Amino acid sequence: MLSRYQSIADAIATLFYPYAEVVLHDLATQSVAYIANNFSKRELGDDSGLDELENTPDATVIGPYEKLNWDGRKLRSISVVLRDDAGAAIGMMCVNLDISVFEGARAALDLFLSGSKLVAQPAVLFEDDWQERINRFIHGWLQQRQLSLSILNREHKRELVEALLHEGAFRGKNAANYVANVLGMGRATVFKHLKELKEQA
Repeated sequence: MLSRYQSIADAIATLFYPYAEVVLHDLATQSVAYIANNFSKRELGDDSGLDELENTPDATVIGPYEKLNWDGRKLRSISVVLRDDAGAAIGMMCVNLDISVFEGARAALDLFLSGSKLVAQPAVLFEDDWQERINRFIHGWLQQRQLSLSILNREHKRELVEALLHEGAFRGKNAANYVANVLGMGRATVFKHLKELKEQA
């Protein structure tokens, strides 16, 4: 009856290849019955060591938990109790995910993004950087309202243009064009909003 689960084991191992191994254990014989993408070097018929499962008869999903592979790679595993049509436990499907490659990638990203080599913005370069000031204001405005540029509607954009005007963001020579590009608006629309706002002031 465990054979019905072999295709599921193959599917999981294929989807997450080469990082997942799936092992089917036969509880009747307490032995390994099937292995998909074998990287743990276990063999069919090996002892499963699942005697303790008898103490948890209602178990369904166990884990996730960590294991260590024979070569030192860290694995994250989860086990699922397999039952027959009458509900009796007949096997165990264990999915072992090799997370060592992801931990290595995380360490590299942490090092790259740590900012340990960053210095403060050079005043001589950023003193007149109106684009930087506009960027910071826009993203601060968006964060306060839990919005993003991609979902701004027409009214949001009008409110943001007004906020930028009050902030003095349009003093730069090409600031209006820059804001139009950032907000995905036509330049004529931005200039129209600015004209209306100035007339209302």
